[in-house]
Amino acid sequence: MCKFKKIMLIIVLFSILPLMSACMDYSSDNKAEERVNKENPKIVATSMSTVFIMDRLNVDLIGVPDSKVDKLPKRYQNAEKIGMAMSPDMEKIKSINPDWVFSPVSLVSDLQPKYKNAKLRYGFLNLNNVEGMYSSIKDLGKLLNREKEADVLVKEYENFMKSYKEKNKDKKKPSVLILMGLPGSYVVATDKSYVGSLVKMSGAKNVFESDKEQFININTEDMLKKDPDIILRTAHAMPDDVMQMFRDEFKKNDTWSHFRAVKENKVYDLDNHKFGMSAKFNYPSALEDLQKIYYGGNE
Repeated sequence: MCKFKKIMLIIVLFSILPLMSACMDYSSDNKAEERVNKENPKIVATSMSTVFIMDRLNVDLIGVPDSKVDKLPKRYQNAEKIGMAMSPDMEKIKSINPDWVFSPVSLVSDLQPKYKNAKLRYGFLNLNNVEGMYSSIKDLGKLLNREKEADVLVKEYENFMKSYKEKNKDKKKPSVLILMGLPGSYVVATDKSYVGSLVKMSGAKNVFESDKEQFININTEDMLKKDPDIILRTAHAMPDDVMQMFRDEFKKNDTWSHFRAVKENKVYDLDNHKFGMSAKFNYPSALEDLQKIYYGGNE
């Protein structure tokens, strides 16, 4: 139950967290230039999404998160394990004396006070969407003297998006309801969430949009009024339990039987490795999954 409450707390935090205007928000002090100009700064990445970015930028890490979901790149196998992404071990991080600690911006409200209290230099990356991830990569390139590596990654993204948009420009775009689940509960993912950003990139219409909230609580009757063409379901954690919860919910709650998407068997469970909380480099595969859902076959 403690684990469930903790996950719920994070979901609630995400639902009220405004998107940051900056691509990457980081601390500074009068010694910042000295630290930035070091050729090999000691860096801790507290989330696997951040680890993957550092790997692609050819950046060494002295501290990495514990993860049972994603596989750690081989180059970081000997790095210090600093705990889970949502609650990194501050004492362990302090003990390895990093020059920088980088985390996703979705956790800024919880982690920034801890970093300040520990007198750690920190950076928060905007991983709420793919565009934000690449903007953060540009910022990291400048900050860590990896501009060439960052430029290569950004070019790959731009080329992919140009090709993807061209392929789909004349296709009919469906309306979509996205449900993000955790054991015992679920919320609606808006266009400001990472999953929502993937749906937006795919060209589909999210039936619940928001100015700033990533996740919102909506009752099923109000969802029904939106009449989505397709319902997508994914999990924040414990996917097997969550998907069983969704199956039970759709079976026991009669309101779901009135959805056109349910009647037409257009309810799909997504791979939470691709459709999670933070942007990753597997977004092309995620978009390919959406293509198959929308259009079927080899579209």
